Amino acid sequence: MTGTDLNGKLVYAVDDEEPIREVYKYAIESAGMNVQCFSCAAELFSETEKRVPDLFILDIMLDGLDGYEILTELKKNPATTDVPVIMVSAKTAETDKVKGLNLGADDYLVKPFGVLELIARINAKFRAAAPKKTLLKYKDIELDASKREITVKGEKLPLTLKQYELLKTLMEHADAVAERDYLLDTVWGENYGETRTLDIHVGELRKLLRPSDAEIVTVRGVGYTLK
Repeated sequence: MTGTDLNGKLVYAVDDEEPIREVYKYAIESAGMNVQCFSCAAELFSETEKRVPDLFILDIMLDGLDGYEILTELKKNPATTDVPVIMVSAKTAETDKVKGLNLGADDYLVKPFGVLELIARINAKFRAAAPKKTLLKYKDIELDASKREITVKGEKLPLTLKQYELLKTLMEHADAVAERDYLLDTVWGENYGETRTLDIHVGELRKLLRPSDAEIVTVRGVGYTLK
């Protein structure tokens, strides 16, 4: 739905294979980020003491401390506990993925991977970690997330929780098309059941937004947009 400004972000990547480190350097720098690559845990920890990156990429199979052990140490350290971590391995077993996720990893990338997939995964982690705006405004609609309140021309809208979340999502992507599946996943979760519920909620919101200069427009076969 939205892009993320990657310029200036710093990534630390650990892999004992030089060709993989070269792929990281080329791909990540081409995406406008800074990257430092390391062959072992000792090099990574030494550099992390000087500067904490915005994201870690950890290969699992390493000499000395492996990726799981590095991850455990990073999560123990208050300075790095909240930094996103992507685990990388040729292992495809579900138990390997689950182990990393249970230790605090944010994602798992299977070798061999494509450059575009790598950057997409990094982008997704930065997008998820980005601070959310507490105040939003579109035309005469204002949203105050701290109060969970939306007003039109100063008048508070009597919204249910789902109506609030739906309008909030549309405001976050105002003038862009929000796909149906994206809205359903964001507001109702992956197990949203009957998709007709989205159309019903949009219909209710349209009635509430009649005093507004903005309107919810249907993009047939795709989704909705706030204009």
